[in-house]
Order: sequence, then structure tokens, then C-alpha cells
Amino acid sequence: MSEYLAHISDDRTRKQTVQEHLEGVARLAGEFARPFGAEEAARQTGMAHDIGKFTQGFQARLRGGPKVDHSTAGAVELQKAGNPYGAFCAAGHHAGLPDGGNRHDEEGPSLLGRLNRGAPEDYSPWAEEIRLPKAAVPRLLGFEGAFFTRMLFSCLVDADFLDTEEFMAGHPVPRGTGEDIPALCQRLRDYTAPWLREPKGELNRRRTVILRRCIEAGREGEPGLYSLTVPTGGGKTVSSLAFALEHALAHGKRRVVYVIPYTSIIEQTADTFRKILGEENVLEHHSTAHLDQSSDSDESQERLRLAAENWDAPVIVTTNVQFFESLFSNRPSRCRKNHRLAESVIIFDEAQMLPLPFLRPCLRAIRCLVEGYGATAVLCTATQPSLEKFFDGLPVREICPDTQELYEAFRRTTLRRAGELTLPELASLMESHLAALSILNSRAGAVELFRLLPEEGRFCLTTLMTPVHRRRALAEIRRRLEQGLPCRVAATSLVEAGVDLDFPAVYREEAGLDSILQAAGRCNREGKNPPEQSLVTSFSLPRRIPDELAQGRALFREIAGETEDAASPEAIRRYFDKLHDFKGSALDQKGILEAFEKGIRGCGMPFAQVAEKFRLIQSGTCSVFVPLPGRHTEEEQRKLEALTAALKAGTCSRRLLRQAGQYMVSIYPSHRQELLDTGACTLAPGDIAILEDTSRYDEAVGLSLPAGGGQGLFF
Repeated sequence: MSEYLAHISDDRTRKQTVQEHLEGVARLAGEFARPFGAEEAARQTGMAHDIGKFTQGFQARLRGGPKVDHSTAGAVELQKAGNPYGAFCAAGHHAGLPDGGNRHDEEGPSLLGRLNRGAPEDYSPWAEEIRLPKAAVPRLLGFEGAFFTRMLFSCLVDADFLDTEEFMAGHPVPRGTGEDIPALCQRLRDYTAPWLREPKGELNRRRTVILRRCIEAGREGEPGLYSLTVPTGGGKTVSSLAFALEHALAHGKRRVVYVIPYTSIIEQTADTFRKILGEENVLEHHSTAHLDQSSDSDESQERLRLAAENWDAPVIVTTNVQFFESLFSNRPSRCRKNHRLAESVIIFDEAQMLPLPFLRPCLRAIRCLVEGYGATAVLCTATQPSLEKFFDGLPVREICPDTQELYEAFRRTTLRRAGELTLPELASLMESHLAALSILNSRAGAVELFRLLPEEGRFCLTTLMTPVHRRRALAEIRRRLEQGLPCRVAATSLVEAGVDLDFPAVYREEAGLDSILQAAGRCNREGKNPPEQSLVTSFSLPRRIPDELAQGRALFREIAGETEDAASPEAIRRYFDKLHDFKGSALDQKGILEAFEKGIRGCGMPFAQVAEKFRLIQSGTCSVFVPLPGRHTEEEQRKLEALTAALKAGTCSRRLLRQAGQYMVSIYPSHRQELLDTGACTLAPGDIAILEDTSRYDEAVGLSLPAGGGQGLFF
């Protein structure tokens, strides 16, 4: 056996040679890159990435010696082999993709700086045991070159994780979860068969027309870029899933990825998919998703937990933040799953909510996935945001082209404008209805309105509440609506996209037209009342709103003043065209595209700098853990107490933090500091703020903030 080792097991009884590790990683990386035609480049990268372990320094490290740089050597050899993308990957497979730097860089941590300095120690013994395979490497520049590098990086780091994990475990680790695409497609067909066979009522008949179109387009349409414009109430969640699975079956796609704007609403979609496809086939992955890791968790849960690390599952439900920040990240753990997007069907639900400050780079990434990585993408929305112009000639095919006809068929509401109202006036208007919903632009406004409503059947829904309490409130709201009981809700925009609520009357504080129309989706959802009697009333309050909303509000007022029906498809298109023209260069606020085309201050391929800039949530928020018992079962209470104790003891694993996310509230740092200063919170190890003053949290409205708190752009 070679004297050069890559790993030694924790019990020190087993050894893995560098050659064994490199061959294992190369094999896996090649498999992962095969769907986008980069198998040779990935195999070569995998064989070279750890040749820096052929040094005395690294061998001493395995025996407890100091850390050494073992990644530069692989980068040097890959650069010599004509694989600069692989050189980036090898250099960053532990610390993250470095910036490219420039040819004069000799001191910095950039790739060129490291290449100019060379490996810190002689690694020449590698040539006696390893021969790098030849590789045909594409010649890609700018954004496309950077995208290819990150996809190659994803293949390498996932292969590296998996091969190392299997050796350390001493046995094959269970990977992958769920059934194959044909089985899932059959499950969906069985689920929808009664709808298609005998739809009940006119509304359901029209929904089945949309469903049939999605099924046909999925089977017959070529891979590429699609849009699905279906009015609220048209059943687009199930219909888009039908397109995705039928398309995956027809074209050999590997998985379906469903991308949703808000963490606060993702559970509903994931639950719908689990109901149709089965628990083990749907992976819900976002910042607060929790998969049971207790000692008695069953094998399917364990497989789902492992699949969350690299999206090795047939159906993924995730968020815009998780999806796009992973694509623009430079970190191994974050990038690890990206190669799974190749040869997938990707549904972007509520596409009008793609973040405007990053719209151009997000759309460029979608185009890359479609043109270079075999993905089919669907921009799915009730209010199509006129994005075709950003794809530079890549055709966008509409699955349901009869937009105006569908709008007329599913029109369930009438928009009206009420001008300026005070909160007491708004409360009085809501009181005139047995059930009504008001959506305000701030959390503080929603709480204030809530306190003005009659106590019976009043609810508040904001992110000042923990996810656990929000879900409980939503369940009670739905129950009261179904039973015809008094139900008046003061909320923020978190209820607008995808939350299945049906009120006879909705009030919406003025914002962008897209927000007004999303609010309208919570009114007369099932079409039980005539549109003329189902009013969605926009209004303004005598207070300033954030600049981010003021621009959209001004354009809404302009469009509403020019047309009789601001909800029509033509009005929506005009609104988004005006909005995009108004934003201009602000659609790439951080200069992400230019960074990869021209560099940043003389630094080419600035992977690390761009990863730091590409943060969809820019507010700089932090979380407070709220360990209140509430109305929990005894088992839930025991788990919460154990979770609280673990946090206070400094046990801050990723698993623990995901569990804790169900009991956390996001606030601004200044508000957290005030809670700490007054003793309302204590700071646990790991910078975890834990609420101690239970009087500061009310299950009905959430966390009480300092005066003026919650006025920012929160949902």
C-alpha cells in the first residue's frame, strides 16, 4: 500500500490512500458532470484536487501536526493541463472558490496569487502513483465561464464529501430518496384522474382545461423555457407539477425543483406535494426546514435528511434565497447541490416576485441552466411580469396562451380605490363584514389594526410571530371561514403568495400592482359570489411607506388612473414594463454581471467578492428564539424544553438551529440589542438571543418591539 494517506478513520484502525481517494472522487465527479457534458473535465479535476496530500507536511498533519495548504498543488497541475476551471475548483475545495485576481498578484489569496507563488511544499511523488486523464475542456468566458466553474465545483465538492463520508463510516452510506419519475408521474395521474373524468362545477371544469394543457405541453413540448400564466384560483400548483412530471418523463429529466418566494408559505406547497406523491418523495429545503434527526427516526427520514445536503431527491421544494444564493455562492457546502439542477425541470412559482435588485443575474442564471445544462424552466405566475425581453432571444413559450380568456373566466373580484383611510376607519369597515382581511405594509400597522378590531374572531399574521404560532393561527382562520364564524384578519404581505385563504372582502394598503393582485387572490377564491360583490379595496394610510414600496405604489396609481381594469393582462404588462424601465441598472444593483464580464478593480473572476454581494435578503436581520410553551402537546413541550436547554448549553449544530427556526422571530439588530439591554433577552453561546421576559411575546401578535419597531420592509 502507498505510504501516502488521504484519511485515517476516527478509531485509527483504517486508512485510505490518496490514490484511492482521488480515484473515488474522480469517478463520482465524472458521473455528476455527465448530464452537462463535462465528465472528462470533472474526472480530471477529481483526480488532481488532493495531490497536495503527497507531501510530508500533510502526512504529518494526519498524525496531529499543523494545518498545511494541500489544495494549491492540484490547482497548479490543472492549470498546466489546460483546465483553468478545475484549477479554481481544486484551490477552493475546502475554503471556497477564490477570486481570480490578476497576473501581477503574488501575495494575495486569489487563484493567480497562489499559482504565482506555487505550492508551498514538494508534492512530486504524486507523479509516481497518479496519471491525470486527458480532458476536453470548453472555452467559456465571462458569466458563462463563471457559471461552468461553479457547476464543476459542485460536482467536485459533492464527490469529495461523499467519498470521504463513506470511508469514515466504514460502509456505504444510504443516499438518495424516493421513487423514480415514472412512479411519481403515475401517482399524480391517479390523483388527478377524478378531476379530469368528472369535474364538479364550472370552475373545476375550467381548472381541468388548464390541467390538460399542462399535461399535453409537458409531454409534447421540447425542453426549454416556458411561462405558465394562470389566474389565481386556476389550480396552477397542481397543474405546474403535472407539466413538470410529464415533461421529466417524456424527456428523461432527473428531478423537479419547485422554487417559491417566501419561507413563510413554502410548507403549504410541500404538504400538497407530499399528499399527492408521498412523504418520502418530497424534500422541503429552506432555512427553517426541519428533518427529524432523533435516534429513533426512521430510515426514510434519515435519507431525506442526507438528501437535503445535496438535493439527491426526486422533488425539491425550496426558496428563491436558497436557490439563487447557492448558484452564486463560492462555499463548498452551499454549492454542493448545484449540479443536481442539470437535466431537471425547475418551476419558479410567483415569478413576478424574483428580487428586482438581482433580477438580471437571476434571469441570466436561468438562461444558463436552460441553454447549457439541459434544464427546462417554467416562470409560473398569475401576473406574468413581462420577462421575455431579458432572455436575449431565448424563446419563452406560454403553456396556456389564452391569457385574456382565462382572465375573464377566473375573474372573481372587482378592484376599487378608497383613497386615504385612518386605521380606526379601516377597522370600522372590516367590522361591517362577518369576515374580512386587511393587508398592510408594516408589521407595526398590522398589530395596531388588530387591536382595533372586535375581539371575537380577530387575528394578526406577521413575521413577529414564530412559524409555529403562524401555522396555528392559519389553521384556526381556515376553520372559522369554513364554519361561517366571525373572522377578521390584520396581516402583512406574507399571506399574499400561495396562502390558501378565502375571504369575501379584502383591503390592501397601496403598494405595487403585483401586490394588489396577489391580495385579490385571497378574495372569493372559490368563486362562490359574483365578482361585483367581491371587493378588493386599495387604500393609503396617513403615514410614510418605505422607498422600496413607494415606487411600486406610484406606478400602480398611474396604471389605475389610465385604465378601467387595473387587473387586466394588458394593464399588468404595462405595469411591469414601466417598473423595469424605471429600475434600469438597479435590476443588477450590485453589478454582478459586470463583475464576471469585466472584473472588480482589476480582479478577474471575483467568485468570493460576488458571493458576498449576492444576498437576496439585505436587511441585516437577526433572530430571537422564543421558548414559550403556548398550546403544545406534552411531547412538543418536552422537545421545546430540550431544545432550549441545548441552545443555552452552546450546542449549535445545523440540525439544532433548523429545529429552533420554528420558534424564532426575525428582527433588526438594534431591536435585539434593546431586548438584551433591558434583560428581556439573554445571549447564549453561538450568539443566539433567547427571550426570557415572556411578557414581551403574545401568541396572538408575536414579539413586542420598541416604539417604532416593525416599520421596516418586513412581511
